Amino acid sequence: MSLGEMDEANSRLLNEAFDKGINFFDTADLYQKGLNEATVGKALKEKRKELVIATKVGNQWREDGIAWDWNPTKAYIFSAVEKSLQRLKIETIDLYYAHRVDKNVPNEETVGAMADLVKQGKVRYLGLSEASAASIRKAHAVHPIAALQSEYSLLTRDVEGDILDTIRELGITLIPYSPLARGIITATVNAKEDLAADDFRRTLPRFDDEHVKNNVQLVNEFAAIAKSKNATPAQLALAWVLAQGEDIIPIPGTKKRKYLEENAKAVDITLSKAELAAIESLLDKYPDIGQRYSQSALSLVNQ
Repeated sequence: MSLGEMDEANSRLLNEAFDKGINFFDTADLYQKGLNEATVGKALKEKRKELVIATKVGNQWREDGIAWDWNPTKAYIFSAVEKSLQRLKIETIDLYYAHRVDKNVPNEETVGAMADLVKQGKVRYLGLSEASAASIRKAHAVHPIAALQSEYSLLTRDVEGDILDTIRELGITLIPYSPLARGIITATVNAKEDLAADDFRRTLPRFDDEHVKNNVQLVNEFAAIAKSKNATPAQLALAWVLAQGEDIIPIPGTKKRKYLEENAKAVDITLSKAELAAIESLLDKYPDIGQRYSQSALSLVNQ
């Protein structure tokens, strides 16, 4: 598939999502070096008034185009927002996240710069990503934080406890990314060998051989629960996330129409207390799932 054909396919998928009632689209300037933002902007420009568009800032690609560095400084943020607005073809970003919290740059400085963008009318609401409870409180004291985007799924529960309690106290919405646990819980990936050679998930401990047996057994039994609900494992996993609170908006990503349709139907699934308890018992039965990131990558989250 050529780049032009790929762009057209992505545009069709975004518009099909909109037609199914999905009006919240989340991206970042980091993704595909800005191409992801450009695709969203091009595909949905005629529907702007009916959309909520979110993007992130704080990652700057190096000149080699191979790696990036955290750069949540005021100068970079002011430069990056202009490029994001241009790619998205909008005058105001609805929700602008700091992509991570940098240990070397005070979070108050980053949020202060982002708050200036609100005053300038370039951004409506501010968000954080993978921030600790302490960082959230510091940021919220500088400018109200509307949303926290962090990984959250059946297999990733880091935010439960202090972080979730804090954002609920402050009235902050949780936007879980990877609500399908990087695909593990969908029963479509049984081993690292199932992944493409350049698939990012090959670097994640959960896909290592030492955790395969545990995770396959967990997923197979989870799939049985889903079948009893006339649902797919992906739908049940999303239904579980949705059941954790009305202040939670998961953002499953997909490149395929069949998964878009499958994911969208998850909102129709209701889980009883007994069913939620059965899912928790299953997770307790197979605890050796592995870490969600490598040790070095974990040092960059929940800061």
